[in-house]
Amino acid sequence: MDIILVPGLWLDASSWDGVAPALEAAGHRVHPLTMPGVGGPAAETAEIGIGDWVDAVAERIDRIGGPVVLVGHSGGGNVVWGAAGARPDRVARVILLDTIVPNDGGSIWEFPIVDGVVPFPGWDSFEEEEVGDLDDQTRADASARVKSVPARIPTDPVSLGDERRRSVPVTMLTGTMPASQVRGVLADPPAWATELAAIEDLEVVDLHSGHWPQFSKPDEVAAAILTAVGR
Repeated sequence: MDIILVPGLWLDASSWDGVAPALEAAGHRVHPLTMPGVGGPAAETAEIGIGDWVDAVAERIDRIGGPVVLVGHSGGGNVVWGAAGARPDRVARVILLDTIVPNDGGSIWEFPIVDGVVPFPGWDSFEEEEVGDLDDQTRADASARVKSVPARIPTDPVSLGDERRRSVPVTMLTGTMPASQVRGVLADPPAWATELAAIEDLEVVDLHSGHWPQFSKPDEVAAAILTAVGR
């Protein structure tokens, strides 16, 4: 199976370095992506929006030619779900790494813009439950690799496209929200979970981690992805 790995904000293809080898060893073809404009100056990235990120994934799907699995971490969940709506017949499964699918027109989050781009805001800007499993060395290693993202990306509304996306099987690998809490939300979904509740085939798996398990628990993330795709 071809597995496309889409990072969240501030991360590039190298953020999957701890996960990809186990997937490849199991016989899969792995495609970790760096999204358009990541690390670029405002003069070159000001016009890049979330639709460009979705298009980049759709283009990779087209290049592969066969069925794919899409894995999206954090804000990458918006991207892979948009891509599933763009290519619903080509996506065998979507795997969400500590994120949920957005509603149509939803966005990631708002972060400060500095010099026309959105820099990584630092670990102290996140809740303890998100970063508590990252030791000092892991934080230092990740901090040395983070890059700015284009200013529009965090707040740009995503278009979800074809409603057949809701028939694509979805696996949520949840770290900061226990699976039991997700199931409680789905029992009486609030407005922000409308799209999530509309998914026809959804499984929720606890990772017992923070928000960056590809750094803190890469082996567990790889194993969970392999289980989701049936190895």
